[in-house]
Amino acid sequence: MDTSIVGVDAREILDSRGNPTIEVDVVLGDGSIGRAAVPSGASTGANEAVELRDGDKARFGGKGVRQAVENVVEQIGPEVEGLDAVDQAGIDQLLIELDGTPNKGNLGANAILGVSLATAHAAAASLGMPLYRYVGGVGARTLPVPFFNILNGGKHAQDSTDFQEFMVAPIGVETYAEALRAGAEVFWALRSILHDEGHGIGQGDEGGFAPSLKSNEAAVEVIVRAIEKAGYKPGVDVAIGLDPAASSILEAGTGTTGPDGKAITGRYRLTRENRTLDSGELIDLWASWVDRYPIVSIEDGLAEDDWAGWVELTKRLGSKVQLVGDDIVVTNPTFIQRAIDERAMNAVLIKLNQIGTLTETIGAIELARSTGWRAQVSHRSGETEDTTIADFVVALGTGQIKSGAPSRSERVAKYNRLLRIEEELGDAAIYPGRSALAVTR
Repeated sequence: MDTSIVGVDAREILDSRGNPTIEVDVVLGDGSIGRAAVPSGASTGANEAVELRDGDKARFGGKGVRQAVENVVEQIGPEVEGLDAVDQAGIDQLLIELDGTPNKGNLGANAILGVSLATAHAAAASLGMPLYRYVGGVGARTLPVPFFNILNGGKHAQDSTDFQEFMVAPIGVETYAEALRAGAEVFWALRSILHDEGHGIGQGDEGGFAPSLKSNEAAVEVIVRAIEKAGYKPGVDVAIGLDPAASSILEAGTGTTGPDGKAITGRYRLTRENRTLDSGELIDLWASWVDRYPIVSIEDGLAEDDWAGWVELTKRLGSKVQLVGDDIVVTNPTFIQRAIDERAMNAVLIKLNQIGTLTETIGAIELARSTGWRAQVSHRSGETEDTTIADFVVALGTGQIKSGAPSRSERVAKYNRLLRIEEELGDAAIYPGRSALAVTR
């Protein structure tokens, strides 16, 4: 067994939206190969690590990643060749130092993450281990509660809801396999209802349906009906999760300060309902929904700069529902620590490409856990067939994953990989259900 890196290669491939992304191969001395493809987001936080794009409008509309590929082959490859792939932390630190910027804007977070993940895959292959066991050790046996994005809106679908994601989470079943079945059955029950009532059943970026409904609340109402139609009890067997992606509907000003030093409250524009809400009014809306519907998790309920609003949101609803920070913390320990200090949420979303290396992502999860928060591992809207996050969520035992609807192969690939992991674990597998949530009311 020779785990030294002897070769690094990369190529430009397409993601689920038909846009270019990068795929990286790492080859070890014993012939083991690790491969990783890097996803891309549409609703992205301002403080995410930089996804390097070429900017050449004559090619892929400027979205090409040939420079990132070149950076892997010509700059990163020669520096990591000869190093031991098992030293993940050391290699990741070298990648950070090679880039030399706080946001990975030199080599590109997409280039760096591709090498980081491919290295882990190669080391696992050399040792004859599945990735979840290699990264997580002997204690890795917790399967995640899947949050299925079955109704898409916002930036993920045109002419649908203002809010981006309406999810279902099977919290009252016994196994992951049963959870996947429940998600699929609710998904198809929703399709049946929408079709029968004359709504469009086209799908958004993450595989969920994208109907043109009369209001945002109508989306929650129809999902409750779909849960019931599929034979499950709303809030008992299957609950609802939201990701409004509030930054994408902010008109201006939230989280900034005026000349007098006082906070300027921005306005959230609900185009579907032809009205605007300030932070307090949007919190009122979430409070009303939580009281009336089986909602157990709200991600990005306010904008990424609305820190004062997040604190108030957590004061009001933090004991009733899981409040997940995504755009506001971007898997970055600096922002997560601020959120901890200000008590601004009770859970964080984890996206590997927001921070750029495997080691840093693990550090972000460990920091969140240190204060008793939950972590939900997530895909991106521009995905590939790469299933790394399925192994990663089991390795870290976070107990929650979101990977889109139970539809479209780039989403289902992650869910199916988790089925295989559950089968491998056998009786040792744990499905946490409701206990995976930050709030278990």
